Amino acid sequence: MARKKTEEANELLSHPIIFRVTEREYRRLEGIRAKSDCHSIGEVIRRVLEAREIKLFYKDTTQDGITEELAGIREELRAIGVNINQVTRHFNASVQGHKRILLAHQALEQYQKVGQKVNLLLTLISQLARKW
Repeated sequence: MARKKTEEANELLSHPIIFRVTEREYRRLEGIRAKSDCHSIGEVIRRVLEAREIKLFYKDTTQDGITEELAGIREELRAIGVNINQVTRHFNASVQGHKRILLAHQALEQYQKVGQKVNLLLTLISQLARKW
């Protein structure tokens, strides 16, 4: 995709400047580019020359395990919610007394699973709170 055209001629990047750097300096600039919001090494150099801010992004991998576990619990809770909705629909459609009792027990089992997952969520959240 082409860049946006600017209306002011003095803002155009119209003067190419070519200079050489050592391999070490190049790797350093490439590292900054990879971790920042800059799309090219040229953009990194322009921001340094203009003394503009370069935002660096770091990923905290210590939270990955907990994050994956939380995502798994979210999916399990969603599945349990679907099961509860199905049991409730069958319960409301049923007119037989013994079938309604069976469906009520099934709904109770699903709600107990929700309780277990909520307890697990609370322990994970307390672990996160200790790290912060």
